[in-house]
Amino acid sequence: MKIELRNITKSFDKKSNVIEKMNLKINDGEFVALLGPSGCGKTTTMLMLAGIYKPDSGDIYFDDQKVNHLEPKDRHIGMVFQSYALYPHMTVLENICFPLKQQKIPKRERLQRAKEAAEMVRLGDLLERKPSELSGGQQQRVALARAIVKRPKLLLLDEPMSNLDAGLRIEMRAEISRLQKELGITTILVTHDQEEAMTLADRIALMKDGKIVQYDTPMKLYHEPVNIEVAKFIGTPPMNFMEGTVVGNQVQIGERTYPMDEGKFDLTGSNEVILGVRPHDIRLGWTGDIRFYGHVRYVETFGHSKMIHADMAGNRIQFFAEPHLSIDTGAGIQFSFNLSAIHLFDKETGKSLRKPGPERTEMSVGGAASY
Repeated sequence: MKIELRNITKSFDKKSNVIEKMNLKINDGEFVALLGPSGCGKTTTMLMLAGIYKPDSGDIYFDDQKVNHLEPKDRHIGMVFQSYALYPHMTVLENICFPLKQQKIPKRERLQRAKEAAEMVRLGDLLERKPSELSGGQQQRVALARAIVKRPKLLLLDEPMSNLDAGLRIEMRAEISRLQKELGITTILVTHDQEEAMTLADRIALMKDGKIVQYDTPMKLYHEPVNIEVAKFIGTPPMNFMEGTVVGNQVQIGERTYPMDEGKFDLTGSNEVILGVRPHDIRLGWTGDIRFYGHVRYVETFGHSKMIHADMAGNRIQFFAEPHLSIDTGAGIQFSFNLSAIHLFDKETGKSLRKPGPERTEMSVGGAASY
């Protein structure tokens, strides 16, 4: 099922909008994540799609049919909540059957469909257990089976893995990805966890203050952030930032100037800029195009690598190093990175100075989408 939001606005106190003129298109069978910090409006957006909230203005379309007036039960959706919302007095089988019973599906059919859904999420041998006898991951699978047993056209996942430990989150991510691809259901995931969004979604709508800041593939958000807010949010560890001044086609940081790629960046109109580079793109030693001196603040050891935290011309920088290297706190170091790794942002507006390319056609900035 195709989904489209057209100029959706939602407010609860009539003073400020939780969602403001949002536009969003989701293709049939696509997996899209609504990603952002708490309070950005992602759950409100999902609840409007579900029909639990009504937009104050704007329209919601499912397959070109306006659904603003439709009740949740008439929208052909399945929803998985953060809290699982299982009935404690019912068995696994009864929990999965429940929505079909509400739809007055004959008993034989609903039992067959419930067992099929349980097998899809690998719960076939736990059908007689109660929720209290299940692990967190198993309860999440029951909630997922209960959502898909209705054979929905749209699957809504509201922070479904936030209550699971790290190991179970990885397991459930794989399970949800497998199931979504197998069933081909249009799926929308609400999450504040960028790792979930990056690993699961075909496209991500990164939200802030009720607006979509950027709507793109995970790789585009990582490699081509449209502004510094996206660059700060996407990537673990986060991008390093250094303030600089434009001097012709160069950027001065501290007492040194560095040439920029004129084919990649448009420096006209910008005086103060912020240069960004990801920790994975910085190397110890002078092997790259851009070279710096710095001093080590402290070192973190991860086993497979070390994370170096350093001071450079008044900026704090972090990057990875080989685990066997012996690096002392306070030591002077040399490090570098290549021109191709650089991101540049206007300091005043925060916007990326990257020149637009013909391949950048699936983007939504400030809530207005272009396709």
